[in-house]
Amino acid sequence: MKKKFGIFILTFLIVVVLGGTVLFLVAQNRNGDTVLVNGGQGAVDAASENNIAETEIVSADEIMPPEELQETEVTSEQEDIPEEILDERTFRLEPSEDGSVVFAFAGDILFDPYYAIFSSYHQRGDRIEECISEELLAEMHNADIMMLNNEFPYTDRGTPTPGKIYTFRADTESVSVLKDMGVDIVSIANNHTYDYGEISLLDTLDTLEQAEIPYVGAGRNIEEAVKPVYYLLGDMKIAVIGATQIERLSAPNTRGATETSPGVFRCLQPDLLVETIRTAKEECDFVILYIHWGTESTDQLDWCQVEQAPLYVEAGADIIIGDHPHCLQEIGYIDGVPIVYSLGNFWFNSRTMDSCIVKLTLSEEGIQSLQFVPCLQSGCRVSMLEGEERDRVLSYMRSISSTAQIDEEGFVTDPAAVSE
Repeated sequence: MKKKFGIFILTFLIVVVLGGTVLFLVAQNRNGDTVLVNGGQGAVDAASENNIAETEIVSADEIMPPEELQETEVTSEQEDIPEEILDERTFRLEPSEDGSVVFAFAGDILFDPYYAIFSSYHQRGDRIEECISEELLAEMHNADIMMLNNEFPYTDRGTPTPGKIYTFRADTESVSVLKDMGVDIVSIANNHTYDYGEISLLDTLDTLEQAEIPYVGAGRNIEEAVKPVYYLLGDMKIAVIGATQIERLSAPNTRGATETSPGVFRCLQPDLLVETIRTAKEECDFVILYIHWGTESTDQLDWCQVEQAPLYVEAGADIIIGDHPHCLQEIGYIDGVPIVYSLGNFWFNSRTMDSCIVKLTLSEEGIQSLQFVPCLQSGCRVSMLEGEERDRVLSYMRSISSTAQIDEEGFVTDPAAVSE
């Protein structure tokens, strides 16, 4: 019995000693000390003597899975790259190889299904390719920024403005057609944005925001209504401002925004627009003004256009793009600043009317070119013109544009700058 007990004690001591040795080695390994693989230095020496490759001596704090090491390196690189933070009204442009970008502008569009233009769109299977020619759609999509006038609200609520002859509204789902057209930004500074009351304007703001279509010229208050949309081109900052002076009444149906109420950016009295342009010019390199002005159905400029255009140029506008007359008006220059007084209808009604898009090519050095591209709205379609019809429209534009030169390709230049 004692002999068995002695054997038990001896076995227990051996186990304790061996266990303690193992625990010590593990603890040393966890503390980052050097550990020897394959039985310690004696085993290493023996391997060397037998021409066997030496077992690698590895430090515990050098052991890391390759994936973790790679992830650490990427994270370190990312920390060295500052992240560009842009707000919801500022967008960065990617220039072409020559450092330029193209802004394209068009006039009025209408998506009301109870009027001819959009009713025809539905009859043609909701295919924008059946309503805008392939060549013209390509120009619109190829532009870095395509802008036009959204002459209606997106809503199924509200009541039509009493006594107004034409009141428009479109289904909110139809906002997707803007992207089909290649549109990047719209002006909602016009005399139809408020056709179904305040709720129709608010629904329009919500609809455009949900569709991620930037807009200018209206807002939930005056601060939002006057705020530009900004584009960044390298170190160049470009501002786009939208405003309207229609209707020209002391109490217009289309309400102007106030500090506490939604509405459009009204500029019949030009002081606030002048201030907005001046402020934008102080922080931007280039200012685009898209303005709803003029008298309908005539190519003659009215007193507001003649009197106010110089004010906006003096305040810092670098180009003025106009709409509202539903027909083409002249292109001119004031102190070297181009003014397209009216773009005319674009895709608005069933009438046969001359139309256009205007392409502005910009770089950090300024305007590289300005091109008038003749188009025709007819049969609820709009298309680019070619041949004799194209020449006819260009000839007409030359006849009414006394302070601009327009060549056979539609490129517009300032005669005063050429003579210098």
